[in-house]
Amino acid sequence: MAENPNPQEPVQESKLENIKELGQIEIPNFKSDIHCLTIAGQVEGHLVLPPQNKTTRYEHVIPQLVAVEENPQIKGLLVVLNTVGGDVEAGLALAEMISGLSKPTVSIVIGGGHSIGSSIAVSTDYSFIATSATMTIHPIRLTGLVIGVPQTYEYLDKMQDRVVKFITEHSQISDEKLRELMFRTGDLARDIGTVLVGEDAVACGLINQVGGLNEALMKLHELKDSAGGVLQ
Repeated sequence: MAENPNPQEPVQESKLENIKELGQIEIPNFKSDIHCLTIAGQVEGHLVLPPQNKTTRYEHVIPQLVAVEENPQIKGLLVVLNTVGGDVEAGLALAEMISGLSKPTVSIVIGGGHSIGSSIAVSTDYSFIATSATMTIHPIRLTGLVIGVPQTYEYLDKMQDRVVKFITEHSQISDEKLRELMFRTGDLARDIGTVLVGEDAVACGLINQVGGLNEALMKLHELKDSAGGVLQ
């Protein structure tokens, strides 16, 4: 049997593949007991968005959440958000799934946690926002054909109430304050709503704390250690 004239070739090919796919030479072998869930781009729901859109499909995320709950080796969930929002019902479905987990959960908003992304951000046990990150709070909108009858507006009101109820139940913001931010004029060009930057989101009670990845992981380990007796 002929020997490989260049035994380093498979190693070099592996390194090139890592650089191509992950942008790094070596992948750490450390196996964490924390699962990182990324909500990036637009939350895609019942309608398939154009291929050039960066999306997070809710039907891809739900099985991950089920696996986190079922897997005894996973002790906590870190949710990283940089999203413009998206499908309201899909976002609420993910938020309800996260809030229903028995394991400790922490979220961190980096870049943006806009629109329905705010519901996902507050669905965890504790939430962080980066200093430069923003969150846009605005009323629910419908895209496509809208029939101008009273039932349409009643449906929008009920959907709006669902979002407001979820956010107020999972954060420190009051119903009155949240609705005031949603319907504020003058903050957004040609629109109504409010943009909250870093500390603003904490000051109004929407997010628990300003911080980065280190603070989020420290908090998650703290929650994980305190719940260790239950999770083992």
